[in-house]
Amino acid sequence: MRLDKFLKVSRLIKRRTLAKQVADQGRITVNGNKAKASSVIKENDELQIRFGQKVVTVRIDRLKEVAKKEEAANMYTILKEEKLDKVEPEFIDDEA
Repeated sequence: MRLDKFLKVSRLIKRRTLAKQVADQGRITVNGNKAKASSVIKENDELQIRFGQKVVTVRIDRLKEVAKKEEAANMYTILKEEKLDKVEPEFIDDEA
């Protein structure tokens, strides 16, 4: 199954076009490798998705072409969620 379709069906990302944009920006890795929206995924693959200041790591448990809202959460297991520190720009004092 394609990565973008899995993200939509599992409801990790609401729309398939948004899932494609996130993947194209290099914010998704599959088993540690940067993934494209067309990447083929399988069960037991580990996804790492960066949502702004948050990184979510999930393991794929099931692949389904169509899933009801109640079934969607059973398609993956959240392994960890990390909140990234906001990186402040460094100010350089040229007058010193």
